[in-house]
Amino acid sequence: MKNESNHNPLLCDPEIGSCEMPVLAYESAAVHPLEQTDKPLKVIYFTDPICSSCWGIEPQLRKLKLEYGDCLSMHYHMGGLLPDWNYNSGGISKPSDVAGHWDEVSIYYDMPIDGDIWFEDPLDSSYPPSIAFKAAQLQDNDQAILFLRTLREMVFLQKKNITKWEYIAAAAKMVGLDEVQLLSDYQKSAPVQFEEDLKLARTYGVRGFPTLYFEDMHGNREMVYGAKPYAFYEAAILKLNPTAIKGSYPHDWESIFSTYNSLTAKEYAELTDMPRSASEELLNELTANKLLQKSTTKNGAIWHLNVS
Repeated sequence: MKNESNHNPLLCDPEIGSCEMPVLAYESAAVHPLEQTDKPLKVIYFTDPICSSCWGIEPQLRKLKLEYGDCLSMHYHMGGLLPDWNYNSGGISKPSDVAGHWDEVSIYYDMPIDGDIWFEDPLDSSYPPSIAFKAAQLQDNDQAILFLRTLREMVFLQKKNITKWEYIAAAAKMVGLDEVQLLSDYQKSAPVQFEEDLKLARTYGVRGFPTLYFEDMHGNREMVYGAKPYAFYEAAILKLNPTAIKGSYPHDWESIFSTYNSLTAKEYAELTDMPRSASEELLNELTANKLLQKSTTKNGAIWHLNVS
């Protein structure tokens, strides 16, 4: 069964909090993912490297891992947001039409995104970085997640076309992946893994990104669709596992940056329960004291530890 839509996938709807696919094909309602875990809950996360709404929930997901990482495992699957430009829908017919929208979404989510990439070096598909992520997963899942984060920072903040191998290889090197092995897997095994992800998304009936399915060991499931406040994700966990204990973690800036080596002001505020304005003030103060490095875009900034 197909559900036709004239909505362009790159026009993410901030009010819904998702980037929706133009055409959906549901294959089955029964789902039997291959991932196994010894933790009480798992999260099946359908995403895409260039989904602006997925970038918008990075603060919530980072906090979720810190507070509930002991009771849940998270499994990343690629959804195939932009196959190519062989369509004209939702008022979008060419890459440059996306630029202004990304700038607007950046303000809405309070996460830095520079839409000028769609003027300067536009992407023709989200498939290459998605396949590269699957190749990274074949080496190491934790490094693959860091790799995906690096790709997202490249495209959203640095205006780098992450379909190009030079940037994919650079991201791999930054997180410690074997670049030679990555290229080999990218060309051979990873495309098959990517197709399996697309099939799994159809099996789950995924219609847009981000989509997260929280599942317990008995097959009970809660879905959180689109970018939602942190309480929605926590509620899904507690509904499936009412006895889940929220973990504690240190909130000082050194500990936060030792866990996540790059943070936006929104992320730092989410992770420390600090008011957003106070978060940016502190990060700027640490930058002035040469403890952090700040990279500024036209729609916000990101901070890293100062290693010089």
